[in-house]
Amino acid sequence: MKIISKISFSLSFLIILFALVFGACKNTKKEPITINNFSAADEIIKSIQVPTFPDTNFNIMSFGAIADGETNNSEAIKKAIEACFNAGGGKVIIPSGTFLTGPIHLKSNVNLHLEEGSIVLFSTNKEDYLPAVHTSYEGQELMNYSPLIYAYRQKNIAVTGKGIFNGQASNTNWWPWCGKEEFGYIANTPRQADEHNLPRLWEMSENNTPVSERVFADGYQLRPSFFEPFECENILLQGVTFTNAPFWVIHPIKSNYIRVDGVTVKSHGPNNDGCDPEYSKNIHINNCTFDTGDDCIAIKSGRNNDGRRVNIPSENIVIENCDMKDGHGGVVIGSEISAGVRNVYVRNCKMDSPELERAIRIKTNTLRGGFVENVFVKNIHVGQVKEAVLKINTYYGTYANQEGSFIPSIKNIHLEDIIVENGGEFGVLIKGRPENPVKNVTLTNVHIEGAKTPLSIENSEPVVFKNTTINGKEY
Repeated sequence: MKIISKISFSLSFLIILFALVFGACKNTKKEPITINNFSAADEIIKSIQVPTFPDTNFNIMSFGAIADGETNNSEAIKKAIEACFNAGGGKVIIPSGTFLTGPIHLKSNVNLHLEEGSIVLFSTNKEDYLPAVHTSYEGQELMNYSPLIYAYRQKNIAVTGKGIFNGQASNTNWWPWCGKEEFGYIANTPRQADEHNLPRLWEMSENNTPVSERVFADGYQLRPSFFEPFECENILLQGVTFTNAPFWVIHPIKSNYIRVDGVTVKSHGPNNDGCDPEYSKNIHINNCTFDTGDDCIAIKSGRNNDGRRVNIPSENIVIENCDMKDGHGGVVIGSEISAGVRNVYVRNCKMDSPELERAIRIKTNTLRGGFVENVFVKNIHVGQVKEAVLKINTYYGTYANQEGSFIPSIKNIHLEDIIVENGGEFGVLIKGRPENPVKNVTLTNVHIEGAKTPLSIENSEPVVFKNTTINGKEY
């Protein structure tokens, strides 16, 4: 009897223990999943090795460059890069002075270095950017005008120094193609929205037309980006200034291990995003200043069918110690987002301008779909924004007919230790989809003042507030 009693007791104990453990596990699953561990950001930074180069210099003056701001130095710069590459790598030096050039194509193991006082002016002659190269426009691959600084399938490349790259884009060249009068567009002249431009590219994308057959450039009106490493690895961009860009400024695409350090972007043209990593991973953006005509930083992963075809998420991105001034958003994810974005860390940044519209922004729709997950924002000081501190919009649409069948997934968005002096129209603005609401958004130690509407939230799981106030009211 004693043995049976002991067995019964043991079985009862095991059953109770199992129930407790199972119940605890079950309850745990209901809790928001938070992996807010900035040590992961530190590991990402450690994984990005700074490119090194042989201690050999190739001054473009030795290859016939003339610093008069009028002579086209394309050939001299090309020869210097070729010589550096053929010698096994080193530094191509652009000295103090003003140098006009066409597009610059980088090669492996080459550090293009601008000495203090150097100004590189890029030609406004469209023919200088031919022949067309493999590039991308608003998240769709094509053959188009060469980016102003371009590297294709290269390794160990750098652009460094204290000089200025001036794209010379203005209301008299490049910019009018956006179709807006404020940027010089004249009615009934060609623009990017014309049927032979973007609509043609969209159709090719939907039909999976090979990229080699998507030929645009000469006779078309799709602007080139400024600095674009395409399918490259181990990239350093350090110290330089970009201004007057035709289109997106810093656009690494399908690239890995990227460090953007101490760079200044001051460019207020149309679609002048500061830095747009796309289909790229392991990226550190540090100590930069963005004063832009569009988003300061916009993380992307392809548009619509083309993004789903490529299917490379952008991931493992650390943004810190940056100063965001004018722009549509400080740190933005989307709207070209079809392949998804994950693991984004933003810390120790300042965002402040009467012309900065949002601090943190996520934008997509059901044509673009995609996913955004694991976004961590910590220790941000926001002076003022126009619209919202945090905006998540799954109904984004610049063009007509933006409804499709690809329901976005947005989850695990965490803001912590944020001070906002003037929150604009909204503190938090979320427009999710009823088919798949936004999930697991938390605000911890967030204090927002001056928001006209504290919260506007649709189709989202309840936002979790911890020690958070908006206009002095605790949530």
